[in-house]
Amino acid sequence: MIILTCDKISKSFGIDIILNQITFSVNDGTCMGIIGGNGAGKSTLFKILAGLLPQDDGDIYMAAHTTLGYLPQNDTLQSDKNIWDELLQVFSPVLSLEDEMRQMEHAMAHCVSMDTNEYSELLKKYSKIQETFEEQGGYSYESYIRGVLIGLGFSQEEFYMPIAHLSGGQKTRVSLAKVLLRKPNLLLLDEPTNHLDLSAMQWLEGYLSTYPGTIMIISHDRYFLDTLCDNILEIENTNSTVYSGNYTDYQKQKAQSLAQQEKEYTLQQKEIRRQEAIIERYRSFNREKSIKAAKRRQKTLDRMEKVDKVQYSKDISFSFDVNRQSGRDVLSVDSLGKTFDKEPLFKDVAFDIRIGDRVAIIGPNGCGKSTLLKIILGKLSPTSGTIKIGTGVETGYYDQELTSLNGENTVIEELWSSFPKMTETEIRNALAARLFKGDDVYKKVSSLSGGEKGHLILTKLVLSNKNFLLLDEPTNHLDMTSREKLEQALADYPGTILAISHDRYFLNRIANRIFKMESGNITQYMGNYDDYLEKVRLLESLAVQEIEDNNPRTTQLKKNRRQERLEREKIRANKERLAILEQQIHEAEEEIGVLEERMSDPDLYDNVDEMLKVQQKYTSLKERLDKLYFEWDSLYSL
Repeated sequence: MIILTCDKISKSFGIDIILNQITFSVNDGTCMGIIGGNGAGKSTLFKILAGLLPQDDGDIYMAAHTTLGYLPQNDTLQSDKNIWDELLQVFSPVLSLEDEMRQMEHAMAHCVSMDTNEYSELLKKYSKIQETFEEQGGYSYESYIRGVLIGLGFSQEEFYMPIAHLSGGQKTRVSLAKVLLRKPNLLLLDEPTNHLDLSAMQWLEGYLSTYPGTIMIISHDRYFLDTLCDNILEIENTNSTVYSGNYTDYQKQKAQSLAQQEKEYTLQQKEIRRQEAIIERYRSFNREKSIKAAKRRQKTLDRMEKVDKVQYSKDISFSFDVNRQSGRDVLSVDSLGKTFDKEPLFKDVAFDIRIGDRVAIIGPNGCGKSTLLKIILGKLSPTSGTIKIGTGVETGYYDQELTSLNGENTVIEELWSSFPKMTETEIRNALAARLFKGDDVYKKVSSLSGGEKGHLILTKLVLSNKNFLLLDEPTNHLDMTSREKLEQALADYPGTILAISHDRYFLNRIANRIFKMESGNITQYMGNYDDYLEKVRLLESLAVQEIEDNNPRTTQLKKNRRQERLEREKIRANKERLAILEQQIHEAEEEIGVLEERMSDPDLYDNVDEMLKVQQKYTSLKERLDKLYFEWDSLYSL
């Protein structure tokens, strides 16, 4: 069943067309990913669907009784309540029922003045309200709130923090919790993973994968889209295209579609040139007959449905190199610790990084990942321990807060101040490769978007040719095309990388070692993110197995479970055999019926040999049927 249809939705701001005849449908119970470059109109589409913006043209159809939940990308939650009380508002109808039940319970406890009929009516009413209360989660809403908050990364100590004291990211997570707790049957989520750490992302993926309603997600998190989506809606050049499957499926289909379109365009252009040459030749004859023929061909050519030339998005490029190679040992960290206000953030951290390593640091928000990088760079002093930078190591740094830029500079001044020996042409070429073209180079740095600032810092890193890159969430502000180009450049980079990232697609593509930072310590894993997950699952299963193996009661339980499994397998095998026997009995009875018809035909007895064959087959089938019935009866009675 279709829950939502958009038919030729268009939206402009002034003379700028944002959406042009966007058409698609969403089936109930599916998950659709919305992708496109920054500024493509994805968030505008969601605002139109949520009723916050009017469309200029087109129609929106929603199934009857559709409830819609919307999470904006940059939610500005304003409230004078604490987190818990804010989320309790979601359950206001349930709380009203609870108050009514308490009042009725009080009345029933003091029912001396009531007659029997009044008490009976009150009891019926109470029973009905209690049933509704239970259906609406009245006995579980508190545990549900608690589960969602913990899943989204809030500790129990934070449940009663005032909303006004929260950071922007925390407010967005509270808004996400509110949307999830309402359980609408159509969810619109605009970049829901932006402020989540890896464990919260995994929890949200698990939650949404079993969500009973329909989901539409705008996201740059390709791993997230791969895990959840049934189809992808791409908005590009103001138009939309729907692709079946997840993000990886979309990439394959898009590449095939572009290749086919390019082929069709090339062939059509070749045919157009051939027809134009024929028309020109006919005209050159300058005879009435040839002029008419030229006109006929020209009309046919004008009516031809033209294949559009493939319009590729603005092409960004990155290419990292090094001035010189470092020594074999790039970084050595020993017994490192950092304390803030007498509270240890981490302690006894130790690891080594060698040339060519691609190390990724993962862990919950606030565990000290960015602090560790700043200590390595000398921007912060450690409380304890030592750091040794190897011979010939030159460090380049990407700051996730983008604070390394001077907001008062223009784009070209910012880059030129770091590389004063480069010519203006070289500077402009470097900026153009990162999409700063024409007058864009005279924009103030302070006016740039997060993605543009990210491109500018990456341009500095490209030109610096450092052999050890420390990257703090380098993909956070980038669109998908930029992320993929950056990943390819880093995969080809001849130096060493230490990166902090929540981008699991990035981690899979780049990392050959994973450092899990948690509870003040680091645990090291070889391989990329998927390898890390596999090792964690293996360790968890081994721990559970060890507990079970050392527990006599568990051993007996395992024996019982094995016996139960064998019994279940036996029952299943019996059912399968019964089905086969019933089919064989049916076939044998049909064949016997055919033979009985033949045996009732007097002409059969004129041919003695044929008569004997039929009788022998009839006798054999009857014996087989008796055996089949005997086996069927034996199994059926078990």
